[in-house]
Amino acid sequence: MRVRKFLAAAMLCGLIGFGITAQAAEEQKTAVTTFAAGCFWCTESDFDKVPGVLKTVSGYMGGHVKNPTYRQVSRGGTGHTEVLQITYDPTKVSYEKLLKVFWRNVDPHDKTGQFCDRGDQYRPEIFVHTPEQQQAAEASKARLSASGKLKKPIVVPITTASEFTAAETYHQDFYKKNPVHYWSYRIGCGRDRRLEKVWGKKPKS
Repeated sequence: MRVRKFLAAAMLCGLIGFGITAQAAEEQKTAVTTFAAGCFWCTESDFDKVPGVLKTVSGYMGGHVKNPTYRQVSRGGTGHTEVLQITYDPTKVSYEKLLKVFWRNVDPHDKTGQFCDRGDQYRPEIFVHTPEQQQAAEASKARLSASGKLKKPIVVPITTASEFTAAETYHQDFYKKNPVHYWSYRIGCGRDRRLEKVWGKKPKS
């Protein structure tokens, strides 16, 4: 036991000696990405189900107004779109897998909104945080375009991530805190009906 503690301490000291704190070492085990796929209540619900996703935060990205509020974004004109920022464990879920989840939960033909939500503030978009994510996202989009699965062109842009603003507290985990309201909205918006029309029925897990 003493030998294990000594080795652990030695490893930690070595990391700190190279300017890496214990917190930074822990953070290296995670990665972050950001997707816009229409209403962030639904996007959060979809990605929270994915094994390896550690944390999701609904918010806003892609605009020119600093620290926008939901009211500002929903009115349009700030340039932002509703997004979900995802922290995940790359050893448990790959970025490529997250891209597949994204595509399956978005209408890739509609750049003016998603489902019943219209306007630039609901546009679909992939925000990349690293050159590796950029390359993977471009490759994923190209493969999908060439696959013949879709009847129309993909209009989803791939953009370098900009400043992220977390949405108000009441939006976080909305589908858990207000399930009746959430499902009433999701069904009424026709999200899943449209996804099935574009992608076909989801395979049973």
